[in-house]
Amino acid sequence: MGGPKALIGPLATEGRTPLARVCGWLHDAGCPQVIAVIGAEADRVRSALQPTPWLTLVEAHDWNEGMGASLRTGLAAARRTEASAALVTLVDLPDVRSRIYAHVLAGCGASPDTLCRAAYSGRPGHPVVIGRRWWDAAEASAVGDQGARELFANHPHTLVECGHLGTGEDADTPV
Repeated sequence: MGGPKALIGPLATEGRTPLARVCGWLHDAGCPQVIAVIGAEADRVRSALQPTPWLTLVEAHDWNEGMGASLRTGLAAARRTEASAALVTLVDLPDVRSRIYAHVLAGCGASPDTLCRAAYSGRPGHPVVIGRRWWDAAEASAVGDQGARELFANHPHTLVECGHLGTGEDADTPV
């Protein structure tokens, strides 16, 4: 995208970074604690965010290995909480906002056994909800530029249709 996704792209607005906006939407959707994984230009991303009591920033030092590093880092941070499940999303989904996060949470629940993902006109996408029971398997499958794809491919899970709320399209294209 020409720079760190946390700072640029279609969600960037005057005075608000894409990461700040997504974290706010997650919190507004009912996530009492938000863990944001940062990597590329971490110091710049960190300084662009205003601290809040519900936001924890963690740095994926191996971010250049791909999205798997971010998922592993985020789940490691989640293990230090009492959370029974983690809602996992990306920062470059322009129309995935509070309504979709809340809809997925309502459709999935947040039990340790939850394994669930959003779908858009039947096509699986983000966000996903991974119960604590599945965190080891998610971390093991998170290699290179692959997050929990293998986990979802090999285990039954719930799909929550969100096509009536957005497209779930990724804006991960060069500027």
